[in-house]
Amino acid sequence: MIAKRQAIFGLQATAPQRRACLAPGKAAALARPPTVAMAASQQQQQQQSQPLVASRANSVSEWIETNLGSKVTKGGGVGGGSGWSSATIYTVEDGRQFFVKTARGMEALPMFTGEALGLQAMYDTHTIRIPKVYGFGELDGPGLKPSAFIVMEALNIRGRADQAELGRRMAQMHLATPKDEKAAAGYFGFPVTNTIGGTVQPNPWTKDWVEFFREHRLGHMLRLAEVSDNITLYQRWPVHTPELESCRSGATCRISRGVNPSFHHQNSISGHLLYQIGVLHGDVWSGNVSAADGEPCIFDPATYYGHHEAEWGMAWCCSLGPAFWQEYHKIIPKEPGWEERHQLYLLYHFLNHYVLFGSSYKYECVSIMESLVAKL
Repeated sequence: MIAKRQAIFGLQATAPQRRACLAPGKAAALARPPTVAMAASQQQQQQQSQPLVASRANSVSEWIETNLGSKVTKGGGVGGGSGWSSATIYTVEDGRQFFVKTARGMEALPMFTGEALGLQAMYDTHTIRIPKVYGFGELDGPGLKPSAFIVMEALNIRGRADQAELGRRMAQMHLATPKDEKAAAGYFGFPVTNTIGGTVQPNPWTKDWVEFFREHRLGHMLRLAEVSDNITLYQRWPVHTPELESCRSGATCRISRGVNPSFHHQNSISGHLLYQIGVLHGDVWSGNVSAADGEPCIFDPATYYGHHEAEWGMAWCCSLGPAFWQEYHKIIPKEPGWEERHQLYLLYHFLNHYVLFGSSYKYECVSIMESLVAKL
């Protein structure tokens, strides 16, 4: 199935794929390089994205012909899909091809909305190859309600991305100035709630990164874990106790029982780390990374604006080698406390895997939490 994903873009990860990713046994403000926009392909730089708004159509073919100006001559060639969506390549008279996903159910439109806006946010950085989104919306045809669709550029995806180039492009994306007005004004989050795998991921705009990560990442997952039968995890690491509220004015910040000094290290400028806001893919694992026409390409995102280090919470499932990290850290150097913060970012994704797949991920969650609590 992974091989098929490399041949065609855009199928959401299925539970068996993610289950195969079994685990083993604020950063200092950075200058945004003026050459970031030159990293992406010339084709992508020339294609300026327009604001995306959900639309309606009786069929995918009708939407393509109405909005993209050419008659559909063929639909097919992909087959399969994920547990909740199906994928099709549509060809039009002028030879262009579009990759289309469709899904049924009340959750289909919100999920495609999050995917479309996430892809566009990354595309607008002009740093790494991202499939261009042409549109998304609801299908109103007979027998189709409730169902939704998303129409994207059909990329020629083959093979693995060059590790060094992937590292450079990802760092440049993380440093790109956000196009979103709220993110550019210093808020973490995203315009819509989206999903991480099949799990709802809340993204309310929040001025403080530590608060955002505590409440809307770890806290959210721990609450979901409790509902899914994991009361023992929630009790082991309670989030909402008054003494664990984050301290302000540069003091040690505690994000629940495991966070103590991990998010605050001194620097010479302000006395504490500043969490620079950047656009994150949000779910970087081997199934969502490939090469398109020789360029590094990422897709199937769980995008939000956050601390760049949080991007690597799925690194255990992405086979990122020394060449990747060397180039990435040439552009964004490691800051003091990176290893401890990395444990927190790993924990978010392990908790999500516990919520999605159950007890096989419990050991990793408990191990990380206990190691962080021991440092208090």
